[in-house]
Amino acid sequence: MQADSTLVDPSSMLSGVARVLVHAGKLPAKQAEDLVRQSREKKISFVNALIGANLIAPSELAHTLSSALAVPLLDLNALDPQRLPHNIIDTKLALQYQVIALGRRGNRLFIGGADPTEPEVVERIKFATQLSPEWVIVEHDKLQKLLQGSTSNTTEALESIAGGDFDFDIAEEDASPQEETPEMADVEDAPVVRFLQKMLVDAINMRASDLHFEPYEYHYRVRFRVDGELREITQPPVAIKDKLSSRIKVISRLDIAERRVPQDGRMKLKFGSKSIDFRVSTLPTLFGEKIVIRILDPSSAKLGIDALGYEKQEKDRLMACIQRPYGMILVTGPTGSGKTVSLYTCLNILNQPGVNISTVEDPAEINLPGINQVNVNDKAGLTFSAALKSFLRQDPDVIMVGEIRDLETADIAIKAAQTGHMVMSTLHTNDAPTTLTRLMNMGVVPFNIASSVLLITAQRLARRLCENCKAPADYPREALLRAGYRDEELDGSWRPYRAVGCSMCNNGYKGRVGLYQVMPITEAIQRIILSQGTALDIADQARKEGVRDLRQSGLVKVRAGVTTLEEVLAATNE
Repeated sequence: MQADSTLVDPSSMLSGVARVLVHAGKLPAKQAEDLVRQSREKKISFVNALIGANLIAPSELAHTLSSALAVPLLDLNALDPQRLPHNIIDTKLALQYQVIALGRRGNRLFIGGADPTEPEVVERIKFATQLSPEWVIVEHDKLQKLLQGSTSNTTEALESIAGGDFDFDIAEEDASPQEETPEMADVEDAPVVRFLQKMLVDAINMRASDLHFEPYEYHYRVRFRVDGELREITQPPVAIKDKLSSRIKVISRLDIAERRVPQDGRMKLKFGSKSIDFRVSTLPTLFGEKIVIRILDPSSAKLGIDALGYEKQEKDRLMACIQRPYGMILVTGPTGSGKTVSLYTCLNILNQPGVNISTVEDPAEINLPGINQVNVNDKAGLTFSAALKSFLRQDPDVIMVGEIRDLETADIAIKAAQTGHMVMSTLHTNDAPTTLTRLMNMGVVPFNIASSVLLITAQRLARRLCENCKAPADYPREALLRAGYRDEELDGSWRPYRAVGCSMCNNGYKGRVGLYQVMPITEAIQRIILSQGTALDIADQARKEGVRDLRQSGLVKVRAGVTTLEEVLAATNE
């Protein structure tokens, strides 16, 4: 009886793993009590103290607990660590409680750990993930190796990518005014901060227009768009995706707790002696948030019209129209074709002390001193049409509308153009003639189109050849004729060039040049509009009046050695 009391009574003071091991005869009660006391004093788990004292092998501990508690046992060596879910349990929580997510089925989350007797772990994970955790016992040494390996690999990978020092800080005026929270403190993780800095610095140095942070099930990649071409830059560890998105959201002043809907924001960062603006867009995907950061270069709006690639005839037509006292000028093309830069360039030409200029955009990409810029805010009721109505009471000379999206906006813009204002805007159409039929399809009366629209510019961007390495190309005569050249133009007085590639460029290209179709609305075209003619009728008349289409504009650039035939064919695709 005395022997039984010494075994049971002390163990009744124990709990969890210690109690199981004492009852299983794997550990003396007195030794178990000492270990419990030591673990509390050192503020470590009982299992860590037990394994550290070499009193039981990790495999024997796992088998004992599995048998005694009827909990499944799993060998971690049989799993591929890359296939484990990395985004369900926060890394900090996993390290604190020594657990790992093994898989998910519906609302059930299978978690692996060496101590399944700790109730606090289940409650914390249940609260954090909104799932029902179910224990699977794993061996302590293999779990430690997996946890330490994933953490150190992530840190080492980020440090190797983001090696070096950066002078790149959040501008003071854009510092987040939010109070510090534990969630925000998490995103100050040094490797993640340095990695983001490295990506932004590299993107600026490579003259990239935007950065894409893209999460997938088993990998994470970063791509830059350089000269209009997306290229993969690196594949950081997938475990950083949540911390990285939170870091970007904090400095963009977005809601870091909201991951279910898209968000848009801005940030201004100091790069050397100048500040650079970035536009941030987040989008929930299957495996996390894709984030696109667009670099807004204020100098692009001050390049001057000659740097954009207009030929003399096209430039003269455009300059003649923007100097008119009233009317409408439309710039068309797909997203990323340089429409905003073209409009900003025109606004800069008109930006004089005696001219009142107002713009409404979604959002305003580049700050232009001397111009009153308004951001659309649909939630507050500040739409394009609402802003336009307000502008007309502000005595403007020039109005720029970011995009004509609906009939109401189109009607107000046209009325403004008819009542003594110069109106500039954009539309998403393929070329200049189809813009007029697009307005008709929106419901605009043909008479209003004919009496208000002065000029339409359609544009595309093609990569510009590197002057340092471009070389003459030998295209078959038939290929040049198919592209659109006439027989008399192939007289041997010029040669096309091809991309080669050198240390100063990107695969033979450096920068981009615009291809333009500049179509003034003449009386002949007005008559076609009033008779509700088709886009083909308008295009035929424009061709008779000497208006080059986008393909012909590109062929002129090929003849001048500015770009390649391949680029023009890809950009115009007729």
